[in-house]
Amino acid sequence: MNTVVPVPSTFELPTEAFDGVGDRAFGIYVHVPFCATRCGYCDFNTYTAGELGTSASPQSWLEGLRRELDTAAGLMQARTGRVPTADTVFVGGGTPSLLGGDGLADVLGAVRSSFGLTDGGEVTTESNPESTSPEFFDRLRDAGFTRISLGMQSAAPHVLAVLDRTHTPGRAVAAAKEARAAGFEHVNLDLIYGTPGERDSDLDQSLAAVLEAGVDHVSAYALIVEDGTAMARKVRRGELPAPDDDVLASRYERIDTAMNAAGLSWYEVSNWATDADAQCRHNIGYWDGGDWWGAGPGAHSHIGGTRFWNVKHPAAYADRLATGHLPVHGSELLSAEDRHLEELMLTVRLRSGVPMRLLGPAERAAAEQTVADGLMVRRGERLVLTDRGRLLADAVVRTIAAA
Repeated sequence: MNTVVPVPSTFELPTEAFDGVGDRAFGIYVHVPFCATRCGYCDFNTYTAGELGTSASPQSWLEGLRRELDTAAGLMQARTGRVPTADTVFVGGGTPSLLGGDGLADVLGAVRSSFGLTDGGEVTTESNPESTSPEFFDRLRDAGFTRISLGMQSAAPHVLAVLDRTHTPGRAVAAAKEARAAGFEHVNLDLIYGTPGERDSDLDQSLAAVLEAGVDHVSAYALIVEDGTAMARKVRRGELPAPDDDVLASRYERIDTAMNAAGLSWYEVSNWATDADAQCRHNIGYWDGGDWWGAGPGAHSHIGGTRFWNVKHPAAYADRLATGHLPVHGSELLSAEDRHLEELMLTVRLRSGVPMRLLGPAERAAAEQTVADGLMVRRGERLVLTDRGRLLADAVVRTIAAA
């Protein structure tokens, strides 16, 4: 089993974690913890201005981010003799677009000055459609961003209202077109399906809007009611119904049909792209077991089989860095069994499938049963989910892992 331990301010990665660093894919994730409002379904580590008061600001966060990245690069240099160059950068949150084009340019500048960026590196930022503009996208393009991911969620006003999303229904499509006009070849729109009160016609309206935008990537996620959120409280009080599994499955099939008809193919259970170039390389790094440094309050990292995560509050994050220490709050060392299970869980969800070499004899027998059940198919030396299998991906993992 993996061992979770609290981490003192003088955090050190185990020596074995550095083996092969720089030979595997290496990404930088930057967490921006600021939001203008809090969406009722969201349990991410985010804060509104009213919640933060004067304890933290975008400026203090950026100063801390620079310190963390410089300290992390220095640690890599000291332990391996080199600093791994980032293949991908992903700025998420929260609402990164609240920083504006200049603020996000500063973020990318901090990554470049500490770790550097490979030629042809992928640089993505998430954005709320309401806090973008043509000038915003022009500034990001000039700064070196290569990919935009926009939170659309739905095109139906009443669905957005249930989700507490503040953008107008047509703004996401307009923002996607502005990004493409600024020269971004790679633009993603995020959808959430299964929101209480959503009808098939609402989803169809959202899908039509996505396709009108002409994006080359779509992510679609079933609504999950997370404990501790405003939505969870409404469901508990009976004000909203809980998402229905059968409805979620039907909606997923509806999305997949629309994506296929428009020339977007699934490459991960919740992600569709027009071709390999349009796929999100940063996320593929996660799924393929690469290394990444997560910078920012609450960000998670993975280096050579060790996971660690930062303190959550922006003020605590800045304070820890001001003392010259990494802002790490906890860590876990993955055992060989943990790493095997994780690789199985991630590769099952990919269109490239599970390599047979990954499976032991009992697991192979269980996997063959999933083939017999119509949940997977053999493609050479790999097992790939069928259309029905994608609806039951978690069950497939449980079946194989229990063997």
